[in-house]
Amino acid sequence: MWVKILGSAAGGGFPQWNCACANCSAVRAGTFHGKARTQTQVAVSNDGESWFLLGASPDLRAQIEANPELQPHPQAGGKTVRQSPIDGVVLANADVDHVLGLLLLRELQPLRVHATKSIRRILTKDNSMFAMLERVPNQVTWIEFAPGAQFPLLTSSGDDSGLRCRSLPFGMHFPAYVSAPRRSQLHTLEASLGLMVDSPSGRRLGFMPAVPRIDPSLLKQLDACDVLLFDGTFWSQEELINIQGSGQTANDMGHVTVSSESGTLVRLAQLRRPRKIYVHINNTNPMLNEAGPEFRQVREAGWEIAEDGWQSEI
Repeated sequence: MWVKILGSAAGGGFPQWNCACANCSAVRAGTFHGKARTQTQVAVSNDGESWFLLGASPDLRAQIEANPELQPHPQAGGKTVRQSPIDGVVLANADVDHVLGLLLLRELQPLRVHATKSIRRILTKDNSMFAMLERVPNQVTWIEFAPGAQFPLLTSSGDDSGLRCRSLPFGMHFPAYVSAPRRSQLHTLEASLGLMVDSPSGRRLGFMPAVPRIDPSLLKQLDACDVLLFDGTFWSQEELINIQGSGQTANDMGHVTVSSESGTLVRLAQLRRPRKIYVHINNTNPMLNEAGPEFRQVREAGWEIAEDGWQSEI
């Protein structure tokens, strides 16, 4: 199974357009010891030809242009037709930075979108713009899945890619833009999900960009992964509050932190099997600074910090 990290930052990217924190300011000044990043986006493929997106980033167009594997290929004889190696999308939540890229895939290209009933309802019943995905018959085929159930990733033509996906329900809350009446009709377990993707050979990818808590059951499932892309959003609980003077804690926003005794460096230290990589890293996170002590602490603990463009075969 091929895994491509097209983007690795949290919502807003790095630097964030309206942020003048130390990290963002240093990137703009060209003095930062680290790299700019687009918003988190991962693509997987069993054969290197047919690709599936985990989420749909607002930066998706630029990410496709930066990765030739995801670009349309010239046809034999020089005939020009619209086509794409992107066959499907799996949605883990309805957050804007996870679904807005669907609107960039609106050009009448056949596509399969896998989502829970709640996420599909939010996008298709309450957001008129997403009707752009249904202008012609079979433009988008919605495939609903239940939390915890395994399902195959089928190509846009219905062929079996060989990949299997299973979701882990984390619960928590739906995005703020979802109305109260609509929330009352939705299932909490479908609000935020982690994704496990299995290859035909039995190799497993874990993709968990938003994890609100860690329990023994989750640890057991994470240790069955070969590669783990895990929530690296915030270094500390009050990171945003300390920088902005107000805001929510990491836990309030549905993220475990990297540091502290209850953070992932400590809680996931017992995982021996997977290659551990942080994704969805907020622009304020000090571990982005490769000259800083936080970066060294992460690397010494055996973790990697994802960068845009990384690719691996597992």
